[in-house]
Amino acid sequence: MDAPAFRLDAPQAQRAFDRAARAGVDTAVLQREVERRMFERLDYIRLLPARVLDAGCGTGRGLGLLRRRYPRADLLGVDFARAVIRAASRSEPTIERAWHWLLGSRRIHLCADFVRLPLRPGCVDMVWSNLALAWAENPLEALREFHRILAPGGLLMFSSYGPDTLKELKSAFSAGSLARHVHSFVDMHDVGDMLVASGFAAPVMDIEMITLTYADVAALARDLKASGQTCAARDRSRGLIGRTAWQKMRTAYERERKNGKLPATIEVVYGHAWKGEPRVAADGRQIVKWETKIPR
Repeated sequence: MDAPAFRLDAPQAQRAFDRAARAGVDTAVLQREVERRMFERLDYIRLLPARVLDAGCGTGRGLGLLRRRYPRADLLGVDFARAVIRAASRSEPTIERAWHWLLGSRRIHLCADFVRLPLRPGCVDMVWSNLALAWAENPLEALREFHRILAPGGLLMFSSYGPDTLKELKSAFSAGSLARHVHSFVDMHDVGDMLVASGFAAPVMDIEMITLTYADVAALARDLKASGQTCAARDRSRGLIGRTAWQKMRTAYERERKNGKLPATIEVVYGHAWKGEPRVAADGRQIVKWETKIPR
């Protein structure tokens, strides 16, 4: 986990997502599809949260879906990109604001880093995060922060990218350049270990492979740029790729063409875990639960 491939240049990621938000073109097809599949998983979880945090809320689509499922809950959207948060604030329909007022619930947007959330301990009942943990500068510290703000019995549900994401593009780039052009992502098993290290109980992890198809490499590049997906590794190539290296990459990628389309594999990691009841009081004393049985 200390390898350079996993060290994120957070300002670079922020700039990429800010540019995508300012462009105002919603091309996040993958994000919406993964979000839909995550919401299906909520059907099997019995929880009625009073406060929900959307960590990495993007332009606010997930907040709208969370409102439909939990109409009386206070919703808090957090993202590290300012232009994204402004877009999320504008995306809330007037009728939804009126509905909030009638129910006495709120929807708030904050620009903040996952590892330094301006929230008190135990203040939310559910943390929801769709494909955002991959862009945390320190995933372990982000999970610890999620654990801190969750109330006992609270739920963390998230998705992220796995190491096979964009494997075709990564392989194609290696044909013409030794520099890093594609970000690396953390393996599912390592994420599970981080959940346990952060204090979460009963973590459940699984993966799913989604294949997107494109007419050519240029279409894939446009899609990645428009949705803010960029290589933000600290050891990435900082200069423009040369014409010869670019052509070698395109030629190598063409070998992957099937049925007239170029595939782009996305490994999606899904996970959820619970915050257990505290075992130690604030003053350090061990908490012991007594069970008294009354004889019949």
